[in-house]
Amino acid sequence: MAAGSKKVIYAALIGNSLIAVSKFTAAFFTGSSAMLSEGVHSLVDTGNQILMLHGLKKASKKPDREHPFGYGMELYFWAFVVAILIFALGSGISLYEGIKHIRNPEVITDPTWNYVVLGLAIIFEGWAWTVAYLEFNRIRGKRSLWQEVRHSKDPTIFTILFEDTAAMLGLVTALVGIFLAQHLGIPELDGVASVVIAAILAAVAVLLAIECKGLLIGESAGKQVVEGIEQIIGNDARIVSLNELLTMHMGPTDILVNVSLDFSDALDSIEVEAAISDFETRIKQQFPNVKRIFIEAQNFTAHRKALTP
Repeated sequence: MAAGSKKVIYAALIGNSLIAVSKFTAAFFTGSSAMLSEGVHSLVDTGNQILMLHGLKKASKKPDREHPFGYGMELYFWAFVVAILIFALGSGISLYEGIKHIRNPEVITDPTWNYVVLGLAIIFEGWAWTVAYLEFNRIRGKRSLWQEVRHSKDPTIFTILFEDTAAMLGLVTALVGIFLAQHLGIPELDGVASVVIAAILAAVAVLLAIECKGLLIGESAGKQVVEGIEQIIGNDARIVSLNELLTMHMGPTDILVNVSLDFSDALDSIEVEAAISDFETRIKQQFPNVKRIFIEAQNFTAHRKALTP
């Protein structure tokens, strides 16, 4: 997954860097508010991709005394920061520029620059979006796009996909706004396009923040993993009861499993230890993303009493 994530990020980083320079150049020569907003948008996206790469690097650090479960959640934190930046910088500046140009409209001097840059930007952004979508589509299986976003524990791919989708919508909005402002002789429409771009970015930022918040506060493993573990343990004759099964993603490919089991009274301590080792081996073999397993041997009644406040 890390290789796929980095490929998507690098594609978006290259595309947005080139696009940002061209947009700011066009905005300088034409005075277009929508183009300036799009330039800010691409600049913010470029910074976001750098933050995502930083998050991947930090998340790959080995566990230590201070963080015995590793640094996998660093990625979730930086993805959340990306959502904040999209909202605060991308949406905020675009909204400001839009309102300013609606109140004090400026006639676009030479829209040819804008059309050329927007056309190239759509090509570059379309390439980056295609890379992100193909990678996202490769891992989602039979789930719908929205179901995969909710199911995914790797925020890098769906964050870049959301960013690129917002970028494509923003480019089309800027193109329409500049065209209408020129041909209808209503320069305020250029500012209106900036406001629409701000709304698009705000919507994407809110969606990303909601998804990243769930990952930050701790999400369980997927249904397939949970049911698979229950089947491995529940079908074993040595187990009287599976008291409790708790799972949590410590990173996109790092699952923590905690299990409370009521073993048969016919087993001695050596046989219980052997059973625990057997369960750990089988679970990790079937689900390689399970990195740590803690199994507690406890009577079912005693376990229930311990849970009672």
